[in-house]
Amino acid sequence: MKLPWSKPEMKSGESWIALAGLPGANWGRTDPATLVREGYAGNAIVYRCARMIAEAAASIALQCQNEAVQKLIKEPSPEQSGQSLIEQLYIDLQITGNAWAEAVTLPEETVPRGLFGLRADAVRVRQDDRGHVSGYALRQKKGERLIGRDADGWLPVLHLQLYHPGGSAYGLSPLSAARRALDMHNGSAGWAKSLIDNAARPSGALMYGKDGGRLTDEQFDRLKEQLTSEHTGASNAGRPLLLEGGLDWKPMSLSPAEMDFAETRHAAAREIALAFGVPPMLLGIPGDNTYATYKEAHAAFWRLTILPLVQRTANALSVWLSGRFEDADVTPIVDQVPAFAAERDALWTRVSGADFLSDDEKRIMLGLQAGNEVGRS
Repeated sequence: MKLPWSKPEMKSGESWIALAGLPGANWGRTDPATLVREGYAGNAIVYRCARMIAEAAASIALQCQNEAVQKLIKEPSPEQSGQSLIEQLYIDLQITGNAWAEAVTLPEETVPRGLFGLRADAVRVRQDDRGHVSGYALRQKKGERLIGRDADGWLPVLHLQLYHPGGSAYGLSPLSAARRALDMHNGSAGWAKSLIDNAARPSGALMYGKDGGRLTDEQFDRLKEQLTSEHTGASNAGRPLLLEGGLDWKPMSLSPAEMDFAETRHAAAREIALAFGVPPMLLGIPGDNTYATYKEAHAAFWRLTILPLVQRTANALSVWLSGRFEDADVTPIVDQVPAFAAERDALWTRVSGADFLSDDEKRIMLGLQAGNEVGRS
């Protein structure tokens, strides 16, 4: 990497030594542990987006006609409720693009009796020679625990993943797509904090040789080394200089107020929210007028982000559990969601006013069974 330094030529009676430059940008990694540490645990926008999505999606109850499956979803383990487990899976899915749950079957039994969430950064996908998933390796304090397929080919691990066009083993998280915005948001916060810690002094340039003098090569190299090690980078922002030997300081760069770091952070925050599918208006981020009212933004959040996520999870559970249970069709109870109350009332009004439909036809259109028996939503 070329450093933003060069020894100046004498074109007038002064020599300028600049402390400004634009080296190549360094973007953060996208492995699960880093995304959790720098995203979910280190950024308020990411944390709030993930919590909003997970809590809203987990509030939609899942149901199944099979009583054993229903009990497994509602009470997956003695230490955790079904809603808590689903919320954990949703957060892992948003942050890392992958979420895992393990089904535990007691000895001498054929169906699972418990479900346990696995840490997203502790699971490794194992593949065979053809690239198909053959099992999973779970990292523990000492070594790994291998989880393979049962004799009939069923895998006791549910792997929820968001589609990744570059590979099928792991999913692509929204946070990975917004990694640069995350780095900008965290970086601007770190820069502002360092600047405040160092008395909020801006960068600039050193001037030497007002009377036609020049630095020797040894003096120039020593000054360059000192400035590079002690006065460049976010951690040294605003650190005062000790001037000697005719050096003079001339501020050159824009101040934080002129660079408008606040707007830079708002733009990065809006991009992060966009990747998660959360309208920035719901997060209180200024400068976004996509929706005319908060009500419209709230409805779009539930319709475009929450509902597809819940339906996707219900379908995945149905396919996975069908390997051990009969009639394991899992469906979300959408009719109980307050966010869809207005749409549901409008539908009921239209259907009830359709005189050309019989009562049984109206019940079927509303998702109910014919007759007086209420079916699934």
